[in-house]
Amino acid sequence: MVDVDELVAAARVVRLPMRVRFRGITAREAVVFEGPAGWGEFGPFPEYDDAEAALWLRAGIEAAYAGFPEPLRDAVPVNATVPAVGPSRVPEILARFPGCRVAKVKVAETGQTLAQDLARVAAVREAMPDRAIRVDANGGWTVDQAERAIARLLEGGPLDYAEQPCATVEDLAEVRRRLGGACDIAADESIRRADDPMRVAELGAADVAVVKVAPLGGVRAVLDVADALKAAAGVRVTVSSALDTAVGLSAGIAAAACISDGNAAGLGTGGFFTADLGEHPLVDGALRVRAVAPTEAQLAAVEVTGERRDWWLDRLRRCHALAV
Repeated sequence: MVDVDELVAAARVVRLPMRVRFRGITAREAVVFEGPAGWGEFGPFPEYDDAEAALWLRAGIEAAYAGFPEPLRDAVPVNATVPAVGPSRVPEILARFPGCRVAKVKVAETGQTLAQDLARVAAVREAMPDRAIRVDANGGWTVDQAERAIARLLEGGPLDYAEQPCATVEDLAEVRRRLGGACDIAADESIRRADDPMRVAELGAADVAVVKVAPLGGVRAVLDVADALKAAAGVRVTVSSALDTAVGLSAGIAAAACISDGNAAGLGTGGFFTADLGEHPLVDGALRVRAVAPTEAQLAAVEVTGERRDWWLDRLRRCHALAV
């Protein structure tokens, strides 16, 4: 494990403003640092405790000091991601995802209603006819609410899957049982925030595993989890973003390129930032496998100083002690 003082000396704390509220925030903070293999990112959300956040640091250190495995392909298809916006904003959002053949729509947002979810999904269907639709509830429904909501959503057309409709693995399994195959269920938080990601397979709780590099501890850790879940439960695997900067997104693309499934990945989130640390151009709905190296100008434009910088560097030191 790299020395913590070396990491702190190389660390740059950044804050990326966002075009729309996403996951309840309007700006994304992270620490980035350069090592011999490239750039790494440490950006666990503020509410995560140090034990959980230490996995994010492992992922960043892997990227900067070990690099990534050889990919199976040089580009990965991605889905469009539609936040919990009103129907009138849907065309504007989708315009940022040229060529995407799949859209993932946020639902069950705190303070919103099922009627708003239905209207948003309907607007996406109208704008993307004959395209696959996914919905993501981030664990926001009870079992009964999920059953009713998914049934209503299916009245408008099929769903590729419903992602994390409920918070617990047991509830996911119950929703999946009640739906009886009418809609695939995807597990996200039940994998990346679980002490034992394999419980999803043991309880038959999901048809799809959504995996994210930073929360699982790196690209190699993602590939190990994906292989184990496919072997145990035959699930499809989708690699998704943890609202990463362009630096962290490079790791997600690298992981998706190493998985043979070819599912559209949830990695097209760079367009939500008004400023970033590099570019991953979307070409015909796909992102190419490439690393980014932020310029000094890009870093300086979004760098955080003062108390907020100190908060992040203190957090990095604490998490380093747990990551070794």
